[in-house]
Amino acid sequence: MKSKKLIAIIATAALMLPLAACGNKAVATTSGGKITESEYYSSMKQTNQGKQVLQQMILDKVLEKEYGKQVSDKQVNAQFNTYKSEYGSQFNAMLQSQGMTTKSLKEQIRSNLLLTAAARDYSHITSKQINKQWTKYEPKVQTATILVGSKADAEDIISQLNDSSNKYKTFKKLAKSKSTDSQTKNNGGKLPAFDNTDNQLDSSFKKAAFKLKTGEYTTTPVKTDDGYQVIYMIEHPAKGKKSQHINDLKNQIVQENMNNQNFMHKVVSNVLKKGNVSIKDNDQKNILDEYLNSNSTTNGSLGQTSSSSSAK
Repeated sequence: MKSKKLIAIIATAALMLPLAACGNKAVATTSGGKITESEYYSSMKQTNQGKQVLQQMILDKVLEKEYGKQVSDKQVNAQFNTYKSEYGSQFNAMLQSQGMTTKSLKEQIRSNLLLTAAARDYSHITSKQINKQWTKYEPKVQTATILVGSKADAEDIISQLNDSSNKYKTFKKLAKSKSTDSQTKNNGGKLPAFDNTDNQLDSSFKKAAFKLKTGEYTTTPVKTDDGYQVIYMIEHPAKGKKSQHINDLKNQIVQENMNNQNFMHKVVSNVLKKGNVSIKDNDQKNILDEYLNSNSTTNGSLGQTSSSSSAK
């Protein structure tokens, strides 16, 4: 099961191509002549990708000024290491395939964390919202999965688990030998922890997982978009009392707000307006109109990157 979160964050970061300063320095030379920085810039800024890069650079500058002190290197590194662990031995190949480096991914992670800080700032959370969130709250659970292509294969795996005296040990062995999920099979099928706000995993998977207690596994195959899955619950913490999870509930509300396009459009609009942005390039002077004009629509995608960070 590939991480849709990391794929999304990479997709955004891959757009972060350099908008070179105007100059006559050669970016490339050919037998037919050279391509200068100014030529490259003039061509790049006319493309949708170039415009998105400039939009994102402007937003990042404003976010850094307003919320930079709220995002630490420790947070960035922690999220980076989570992605690295999830992709395992394929992590470097994934970055390379997207034309990225460790540095550029960390920059994008920081950008997402800054956006999360802004969303948290504009999420004016009430007691009513907290009470509502509590009704659907699930603490973060740790699961493992075995993904196969057919229901019969999943049923065979469940049968072997039923006959085993050490269920989890057998599950890890079967994950390595049977699972078609190249991202998790060599790690016993283990997935990153998730809670009820996760919007990347298949809803059928989450529904089945949340029903399991620690040490239990699904006794019928779970059909998802990826195939048929057998899920093992490594750790399912008790829900506990609402008073124990106020910060978690606030984090979840912020995370859900970040998945709301209209909400995030307003956040980005307010941040940019507060940032006193002035576009000096005449060709790009309207690039932020959809955010800076009061009558703008919500069709823009600026700042709408996948964010798996937790609001504090």
